[in-house]
This record gives sequence, structure tokens and C-alpha cells, in this order.
Amino acid sequence: MSGQPSTSISPAALDGIRVIEMGQLIAGPFAGKTLGEFGADVIKIEPPGAGDPLRNWRLMKDGTSVWWQVQSRNKRSIALDLRSAQGQEVARALIAQADVLIENFRPGTLEAWGMGYEALCEINPGLIMLRISGYGQSGPYRDLPGFGSIGEAMGGLRHLTGEPGRVPVRCGISIGDTLAALHGVIGVLMALYHRDARGGKGQVIDVALHEAVFNVMESLIPEYSAFGAVREAAGSALPGIAPSNAYRCTDGYVLVAGNGDSIFRRLMSVIGRDDLAADPSLADNAGRVARVDELDEAIGAWTASRTSQEVLDTLSAARVPAGKIYTAKDIAEDPHYRARDMILRQTTREGYELAVPGIVPKLTGTPGAIRSAAPRLGDDTETVLREAGLTDDMIRTLREQGAIA
Repeated sequence: MSGQPSTSISPAALDGIRVIEMGQLIAGPFAGKTLGEFGADVIKIEPPGAGDPLRNWRLMKDGTSVWWQVQSRNKRSIALDLRSAQGQEVARALIAQADVLIENFRPGTLEAWGMGYEALCEINPGLIMLRISGYGQSGPYRDLPGFGSIGEAMGGLRHLTGEPGRVPVRCGISIGDTLAALHGVIGVLMALYHRDARGGKGQVIDVALHEAVFNVMESLIPEYSAFGAVREAAGSALPGIAPSNAYRCTDGYVLVAGNGDSIFRRLMSVIGRDDLAADPSLADNAGRVARVDELDEAIGAWTASRTSQEVLDTLSAARVPAGKIYTAKDIAEDPHYRARDMILRQTTREGYELAVPGIVPKLTGTPGAIRSAAPRLGDDTETVLREAGLTDDMIRTLREQGAIA
């Protein structure tokens, strides 16, 4: 049903794939979340006591972050002390039966625990290991601490955000972490295909936060290489592509993308500037870029006397791409989001109902689904350990030793 999480999709794309998630906060767990939404059995290892710090980040309800409810859906939680010898032995037993291991510790951490890839391959030759870190597993910066914001800066993104001449700003979310996670998921899927369809073995996927950001920076380096051009911040405009900007209305702003040749002519016609529509020097993007200030002024003069909805309705009728700048409220109430099941409702383990983002991408044959709510810390410890072959006596001993909770 639209607006409700799907729980009966079978088989899922990743049915039978078991993932051990050792990461915390954002990058590693977002990769685990994505794999879990498409059917992977994701077992999240958390430190006893506080668990993943994300449980306590940002706005909380009933003692738990609502962000956690999205980031950790479709996962099982085991509270295990990876710093103890007993906890490491349990982790090895779990990894021996897994397809994928996700970790986003500082490089060398797992090696210090005796769980580097070479050691783990001895017990599981088919293991695929996703390693997400600030600077990667090699290179002169590998041992430096790295967070998503630092990766965004080193990857070139932060230099381009904000207004010209002003302090660079971040985009408001941890985009560096998420980009790294998505690159990691792509790597996992390719490695699974190589292993299972091509008779290959397991392998390591090495994702650096700054490289994931750098990979989406479009023409940044080719332009520097060919012309010595250093791209700079441009506010709401899109440098080298015109017209494409945010324009003020009587009640806010709208985004208008009139940069296609035929779209530009329709845009100029609808705003009453047939002279610009017919100007041969503006027939292609290069000519429009040379006169971008003039075009922005013409469009802005037209939008300034109209409400944003009037502008959107008029441009929609003229088949000119335009859009409002959505807030969380706009998204939550938008009929298109709901029609495509991008706003779902789920009941948390704490018992309250929460609106949450739907699942991307949308597969027609094996779509993703929310099969279970985010777990409480250690909800699945005993179940997972029994599945790994541990007896009740062994579990009791581990609890007495403080290795599990």
C-alpha cells in the first residue's frame, strides 16, 4: 500500500547475502543500510554500552535518534566488544560465514586486532571486504583522521560551495560520507558478481572519502589541465551553462534551467523577450554564457513581479524546467513523493510511528523494502551467536567476560 513499508517482497535481489557491518556513524552504516534494503542480512556489530554514536545524534525521540531509525532499518544488532580477545574470536566466527564485511575504522585498526584481510581470507576465501576511510588504505595520508567534511574539502567540493568571495559553506548534510558509501555499494555488487558469476574469489574494496567526492567533480581537473582554469564558487548559478540560476519572486525563489537551445527560446518567448529568443548569438550555450548576466537580469525582471507558483505554472506550460526550493515540510506533503512511495511510515521498536524516506533505486522485479525497524542495542546478540554455532554456555561465558551485552 502506498505510504506503507513493504515487508513481503520475495525473493529480494540480495537474498542469501550476509553482511557484517563494523562501521559507525555514517559512511559504513549507509552502505549497510542500502544492501539491507535489497534483502541482504546485515548484522551490525556495536560496542556494548552506548552502541553506535549515531543512536544519539541530532533530534531524539524516546531516547533514540530518529536518524538512527532510518540508517539502521533492516539490520540486526549484536553488542560485541571488538577490543577484547573474546570479542574478536566471536567476530571471526561471524565473518567466516559472511559474504561481505563493512568497516570504516582508521586504516590499520583491524590489522591490530588480527583481522586484516589476509588473515580473514584464511577462514573465508570468498570474503568481500569494504573498507571506507578518510584517505584510503595506502598513500602518505592514510593514517590521518578523516571525516566526511574533510573529504568534501579535499575532493574539491567545498571550494565551489557558497557565494563568490565568501567563506565556503557545506551543503548541510554529510554528502562526503554518503558518496563514499554509494561507491562502496557499487564496489560490493561488482565484487559479488565477479565472485559468484565469474568464479572469482573475494577481494578488498578500498574507498577513500575524498576520492568519492572527487569522482563527481565533473570537468574540474580537465579544465585545469587544458586551460589552467581553477573553478570558483558561483552561488546559485551553474558556471559555463546558461541560463541556469535561482530567481527571486514576490514570495521566495524558483530555480529555472533554461540552458537547452530549444528550451531557451521557449523561455525567452514566455517572458516576453522574443528579441533574445531570435538572437543568433544566443542560439547555443557558448553564446549564452558570454551574455549570462544580461539573461539573468531579463529572467529576474520577469519573476520579480510574480509569485513562485505563477512562475512555475507558466514555465511548466511552456515546457521549461523549473522548480521550487523544497523544505522538509514541502517534501513530506508533496503528492509526487507519496505517489512514488518515497515517504513511508514505519513503527519503531520503541512503539511510535515515524515517516521515513522510501527506497532508491526502484527495481521492478526485485524492489527494495523495509522489512524490519532499526534494532535496539544488542536486540539480536543471542540469536546471531546461536546461528554462528555458539552454545548457551558459551554465550553465558562471553556475557560474564563482558565481551557481549
